[in-house]
Amino acid sequence: MRIKFHQSLGDLRERLLVMAGMAEQAIQRSIEAYRTRDLSICELVFRSEPAINRLEREIDQMALDLLAMEQPMAIDLRFILSVIRINADLERVGDQAVNIAVRVREMGAFANYDLPVDIPKLASLASAMVRKALQAFIEADAELAEAVLALDDQVDEMNDAAFLSLSTLIKEQPSLTPQSLNALIIARNLERVGDHATNIAEDVIFWVRGADVRHASTAL
Repeated sequence: MRIKFHQSLGDLRERLLVMAGMAEQAIQRSIEAYRTRDLSICELVFRSEPAINRLEREIDQMALDLLAMEQPMAIDLRFILSVIRINADLERVGDQAVNIAVRVREMGAFANYDLPVDIPKLASLASAMVRKALQAFIEADAELAEAVLALDDQVDEMNDAAFLSLSTLIKEQPSLTPQSLNALIIARNLERVGDHATNIAEDVIFWVRGADVRHASTAL
């Protein structure tokens, strides 16, 4: 019975990694659509959303079945709980990709202007956070997960800089308001991707060490 249980844990892990690949691909496609203004890539992002949503429900059901039937303890229990939470964050990464694709599609109605914000660079950092967090999960590496947490401030700083530069542009050139507002929202979506990566890293630490590090920076 224990062998079957651990096989089921392995199956759950593999399904989560499939989910991770789909979410990562959605973000990469949305940024490629922004970079190239290729609206056909936006459609690929939109079409991937139902599959991501279905897989989220499937993974949750697998995890809940294991909790109900096996009543796991200690590290196995923490693993399953972490999978449920990571699964939700990956689905939300997919949502952010859809949001970005929507904004790129709206930008397509306006002239392409070289905005004072490096969206691809911000996307690269946020995506790197997701990849590192998932690598920490694959390797059960709490130290790598901690390294992800350290990157979150950089994403926040880049998002703040984007807000400042684009807000200034709107004031100085009101005709560029639609493009600037959409870019502002895209930067915010990418900042949220970084937040989800942070959540995943925190869940890896919880699984491996049994330590809840959420909100640690605000603890009294």
